[in-house]
Amino acid sequence: MGLNAEQLKASLDAIAEIEPLMAAAIARVGYPAPRLRETGYATLLRTIVGQQVSVAAAASVWNKLSVGLGDLTDPALVAAASDEALRAAGMSRQKASYARSLANEVTSGRLDLHNLPEDDEEAIAQLVRVKGIGRWSAEIYLLFAEGRPDIWPAGDLAVQIEVGRIMGLAERPSEKATREIAESWRPHRGAAAIMAWHHYKAEMEVI
Repeated sequence: MGLNAEQLKASLDAIAEIEPLMAAAIARVGYPAPRLRETGYATLLRTIVGQQVSVAAAASVWNKLSVGLGDLTDPALVAAASDEALRAAGMSRQKASYARSLANEVTSGRLDLHNLPEDDEEAIAQLVRVKGIGRWSAEIYLLFAEGRPDIWPAGDLAVQIEVGRIMGLAERPSEKATREIAESWRPHRGAAAIMAWHHYKAEMEVI
């Protein structure tokens, strides 16, 4: 599971000690709530199902898949499913191929989601071998499901926007600049990312 509330607070307090602007952001919007997901195949399958569709549409497809195939924690069911069965649940041809890629990687043993490498970059490299799982999806899985404390999705637009706002920058920093800004926040950058999303949501609510 992901970082819990106590871990988030401890990590953000550690960053706040060296970065007054982060301390000010915490004072402004408070600490973020944990973002917790289960480890394993089903969480990554949900990621694929949810790509580029609304939450409601993703839930509808997931429910249809569950009715049509059964236990969606078992990758063998998707691996054996026909294209017609996946399409009947509302998956596009592309997403069906992504879902089958994930299922095949897991059932073959090439991807062991319960024994990913401890090194974050090595774990990301294994995850992105799955068609449809890019770096951002891999980072989100490692942060929200495994609770890896130093995952830093610097390519995320909301993270870039809020790091810029928190740091008082005139323009949104690039991915490279966002990585550079957070270097001194190691090994707590995962909490900083969750804080950035929390800050983004708070800013939107104010607007």
